[in-house]
Amino acid sequence: MTLRNATLDDLVDVLRAQHARKIDVIVPAERLRAVGTHLELIGTEPLVTKDGVTATAGRYLPTAHCDQDIATKLGIPAQYLRRTREEQPRLYEANINGWLQADPRRRFLFRALAGNGRTGVGRALLSNSYKIVDNLDVLMAALAGITDSGVAVQIDGADLTERRMFLRVACEQIQAYAPDLVTGYRSPFSGADAAAHPVVFAGFLLANSETGDGAFTITPRLTLQVCRNGMTINRDVLREVHLGGRMDDGIVRWSPDTLAKSMALVTARARDAVRTFLDVDYVRAKIAELSRQARVEVAEPDQTIAFVATKLSFTKDQQQLILQHFIKGGALTAGGVMHAVTSAAQVLDDAEKAFELESRAVQAMHLAAAL
Repeated sequence: MTLRNATLDDLVDVLRAQHARKIDVIVPAERLRAVGTHLELIGTEPLVTKDGVTATAGRYLPTAHCDQDIATKLGIPAQYLRRTREEQPRLYEANINGWLQADPRRRFLFRALAGNGRTGVGRALLSNSYKIVDNLDVLMAALAGITDSGVAVQIDGADLTERRMFLRVACEQIQAYAPDLVTGYRSPFSGADAAAHPVVFAGFLLANSETGDGAFTITPRLTLQVCRNGMTINRDVLREVHLGGRMDDGIVRWSPDTLAKSMALVTARARDAVRTFLDVDYVRAKIAELSRQARVEVAEPDQTIAFVATKLSFTKDQQQLILQHFIKGGALTAGGVMHAVTSAAQVLDDAEKAFELESRAVQAMHLAAAL
C-alpha cells in the first residue's frame, strides 16, 4: 500500500499491518525460481512467531521495485525484464531461471509480505549483507528521540511507497524572518503575498528504505509559512547506511539486543537532528546562505527554467509544471525558481517524484542564479 500526504496515525497503521506480514529469508539461488511472472521459494523454513506459524515457501508476485532488484542482481537489463513480464512471461521466467542456475550457491536476502493463504508480495531481492532497518522501528525510534528532546513539532505529512518512507517534521516555534528569500513571491495556491508572511520554520525530513533504496537519513528542511513549500538542505544530511555482516541461509532473526542497539542509534540521530536543525541560529544561517542567490533576477524565465530542467534531468511535464508555478509565484528571481520547484513538488501524486523534485530545488536556484 502507498500513501501520499498522510497523517502520522495513518502511516503507523499501515506500517503495523505490513510489519505483521513481513517475511525475510536468506535464500540460495538454487531455492529460488521464477514461475511465470512470480518468484517461488522452494523448501524454505517457516516463520515461527508468538502469533503463529507462517509458511515462507511458495509464490510471490514481485513489485516493480523488486523486478528492478532482480534485474540488477542478475545482470539483466531492467527495461528488457519489464517488457518480458508484460509481453512474454515465458521469457521472463527463462531469463531469471537461467541466471539463477548459473550460480546456484549465490545467496540473497528476499524481503516479502505473506499472502495470508494467497500469493505473497515480493518486495526486494537484496544482498545477504543488507542491514535490515524497518520503517516501523525507525519511525518509533525517531519519534522517541524527538520526544526526548522536549521540542514541540508538527507532522507536515507522511508518504509511503514501494521504495521509501518519508516523514516531514516542522517546528513552528523555531522560526526566523526571511524577507530577502521571498522578495516578490506569492503563494501559487492561495495568492497570499509572502511579504506579509516572510517567516520560515525549522524542520527536517526523515526518510528510510526497507528495500535497499537508500540509507536512513534525516535532512534539514525549511518550510515557508506562506505556502508550506519545503527546502531541503542536502549537504547537512545525517545518514545511517544499511550495511551489516554476511548472513547465513534461513529466516532472518535479529536478537532483541541487536535490534535495541540499532534503534538506539536511530533515536540518537533524531536527538542530534533536533539539537542541530531545530535551532534558530541554524535557520538564520541557512536563510542568509540561500538569500544571497535568491535575490538574483531572472531575465528570461522560459530559457532559465528550460536550462535548469535540462541540467537536473526534469521531465518535460515537470518543466512545464515548474514554469506554471513560477508564473503564479510572481517572483522573477532565482529564489522564485526554487519556490516554483518546491511548490510543484507539493502537487505531484507520486511521492518519489515529489521527493526527487524538492531535493533539487536549492540546486535549481544555484543554476538559475549562475546564468
